[in-house]
Amino acid sequence: MRIQRAVAGVAAASALALVAACSGGSGAPASQETGAGGTTPATEDALTIGFVPGIASDPFFLAMQLGAEDKAEEMGIELIWQGAPDEYSPQSQIPFVDTMLTQQVDGLIIVPTDPDALQPSVAEAVSMDIPVITVDTTVTDQSDLVSHITGDNVDGGRLAGHTLAEQIGGEGKVFLMSGSPTATTNTLREQGFMEALEEYPDIELVGKEYANSQPAAATSAVSTVLLKHPDLAGIFAVDGTSGTGTVAALRNNDKVGEVALIGYDAYENQVADLQDGAFTALVAQKPGDMAGLALEYIVAAINGDDSAVESDVVMENVVITQENFDETKQYQYPS
Repeated sequence: MRIQRAVAGVAAASALALVAACSGGSGAPASQETGAGGTTPATEDALTIGFVPGIASDPFFLAMQLGAEDKAEEMGIELIWQGAPDEYSPQSQIPFVDTMLTQQVDGLIIVPTDPDALQPSVAEAVSMDIPVITVDTTVTDQSDLVSHITGDNVDGGRLAGHTLAEQIGGEGKVFLMSGSPTATTNTLREQGFMEALEEYPDIELVGKEYANSQPAAATSAVSTVLLKHPDLAGIFAVDGTSGTGTVAALRNNDKVGEVALIGYDAYENQVADLQDGAFTALVAQKPGDMAGLALEYIVAAINGDDSAVESDVVMENVVITQENFDETKQYQYPS
């Protein structure tokens, strides 16, 4: 489903009103409690940092929000967390970024839904002397950024490819259920996965589709592939939404346990599906740590402490399986 600009405009107006209620901008009295608007309490002269996730309702970003809120409280920052409720797209995200710029936050952290579409927003923020950090995904030209913090998505894709190959015995048909054709995390995971498959000449990639943050789209795509290739051996779902839809398709077609499924991220429901046998492995990231580090860096940049900031940070991934669950269960995302 695509939210039209009129709807996005209403969302932006609502966000602006909510943010205005939560904060008077830099130097204004801070809110006294954390509410639905995503404002973390701080002192009267606290820095105000805007944080715009890719999609506010996704468990990955909810885990990121928890990490950001914990770090904001620890550092005495006023955090304004605002994002599109149910669509991962630049059309839905940009109005929330515009809201942050209207509020003239002291610093801005973004999870860009498109590397090109969000580039003007970064440029506008920088022109207003608002430092910008990207987390998870990024923009095409990173020269104006304070830092980019992400998981190692290429390595995550490689881990997924090698794990899948091992689970299917190095041969058979596999399918790639991706999320977005433009989100940098997705494209890098695809890259790593394809690099891994090059080492297995007896594995055939029979197709690739995009869910665009809609589980039903993944369910439909995977169901179609299962009908066309009843001997499908494995699937790599590159993000949580794609994984949710893929699990539904496997269950609908009585293929759980027959088709190996590698998922990305470790939401509570994904871990439950792993234990139930629907997923055969999960590649987990550390979204809370990414958000916390982003807040540390943005404050350092505002204070002119460039020596405390790395321009590029890549955090390692971990593969979670039923076999190693006791050693890796701490990587499940908080809910």
